[in-house]
Amino acid sequence: MAQGISNTLMLPGLAGTAAGDATAIAGNTNTRRHWLARAAAATGMAVGGGTLGWAGAPARAQQAARFPQRSVRVVVPYGVGVGPDVVMRAVAEVLQRQWKQPVIIDNKPGASGIVAFGDVRRTAPDGYTLYLADTATMCVNPLLHDTLPYDPARDLVPLTLLFRATFLVLVGGGSRFQTAPQLLEAARREPGRVSYASLGNGHASQVAIETLARAAGVRMLHVPFKDVGALFTAVAAGDVDFTAFSYNTAAGLLQRGRLRALAVAARTRIKDDPSLPTLAEAGAPDVEMRPWAGLVAVAGTPPALLEQLHHELTAAIEHPDVRERIAPLGFELEPSTPQQLRERVETDLARYAPLVREGRVQKI
Repeated sequence: MAQGISNTLMLPGLAGTAAGDATAIAGNTNTRRHWLARAAAATGMAVGGGTLGWAGAPARAQQAARFPQRSVRVVVPYGVGVGPDVVMRAVAEVLQRQWKQPVIIDNKPGASGIVAFGDVRRTAPDGYTLYLADTATMCVNPLLHDTLPYDPARDLVPLTLLFRATFLVLVGGGSRFQTAPQLLEAARREPGRVSYASLGNGHASQVAIETLARAAGVRMLHVPFKDVGALFTAVAAGDVDFTAFSYNTAAGLLQRGRLRALAVAARTRIKDDPSLPTLAEAGAPDVEMRPWAGLVAVAGTPPALLEQLHHELTAAIEHPDVRERIAPLGFELEPSTPQQLRERVETDLARYAPLVREGRVQKI
């Protein structure tokens, strides 16, 4: 690990619908229009004609000459060694060489990012603290909680997407289910009897599976776990029927035959196992389970500095050293414009709101 990249440990804890579903978020403080308006106002960004721009070239040049003059902290709402943490550390090493300043990874796992993002309002908008945000922190938490210690629209400014992951539908090695349609048909015959494991209410694994269940018109039994080790043990033993996780997370158990993949929840097959069909190819609903992560700054950060951060972060994500290190993990690096990250949040807010409205994911 490069010098200056450190961590702070705490106790571990972590797609289309009908057009009418978007109206389910109309009463939520984080509607599509609300999110756009407040985010644009907070950043000073102008959105128009499909382009995004910052004003003030002289100020931008002056700001670039000054930043950074000390260490930069990146708050990561996951434990050390978990996929998003590994990806961010690879990017941080490149940034550290470029900036000639330490880039400190501050791990704050727990409560689907609420623990990590609770300190947003106490952070100065100076670019020296960045946050690794994801589907849970930006989209699911605002739908599940009437009150949060942070407001994604008010407190955070999008910078760039970091990566997307692809989930597999996984059963135990000795499971009676041989295909995804067979599993869904069993759930249809006996509502609430087929069980699935996740890392808790609102976790990406639960949201992904409930998206599939909704598309298939079935109801299943949710069995939450506090850690992924216990979760995989239960699925491998047949105590729980199935789960959904990324290939890299389950790779070891798949190779040993303790888990078996039924399908990949994406539009295309994965390179790591090209023989594995997509859900659509297997005869199940054509659902994507592709959680993402991105980088955000604190609202109020000067626009010129936001532009510099966006430019340097996306360059680091695309660096060959990062791509070489991340390729075996199964994550798809995906740098983007701030507007593209904002649109991803909008889309997922509309996509997941029906799951909460229908009680598939419980409001807290």
